[in-house]
Amino acid sequence: MVTQRGLLDTCVIIDYEKFDSAVMPDLSLISTVTLAELTVGPLVTTDPREQALRQNRLTVTQQNFDPLPFDTRCALAFGQVSADLRAAGRTAQSRTYDAMIAATAIANNLPLFTLNPDDFAGITGLDIRVLTTEVAQHG
Repeated sequence: MVTQRGLLDTCVIIDYEKFDSAVMPDLSLISTVTLAELTVGPLVTTDPREQALRQNRLTVTQQNFDPLPFDTRCALAFGQVSADLRAAGRTAQSRTYDAMIAATAIANNLPLFTLNPDDFAGITGLDIRVLTTEVAQHG
């Protein structure tokens, strides 16, 4: 029985295998926005080894997650997220992916698991669950 669902920020997906399952939601979800972010990675590096690692991360993510779409509900939540960021002295444009992921979490009533809570500071209605490198498995 699933007791907790949660949306994973892109930074969590990048280091997904390093985290103990005890700190992760019972049902981990991603947004199509995270998938979009991951598609950029292999295209922006010229290091063949890094390109292969990033492509592998994208492939594994595609195989293991059925992303939540950025749909109408998310688009409507995005307006408030953008207003909150602006009120906090930040612009949604500088953190567009983060703002869209936050909107997806809010629209789907999901906590957002992230390593970077400052990226989401000031967004009302967002349940942030902070992961740290201390909870990552080492070895």
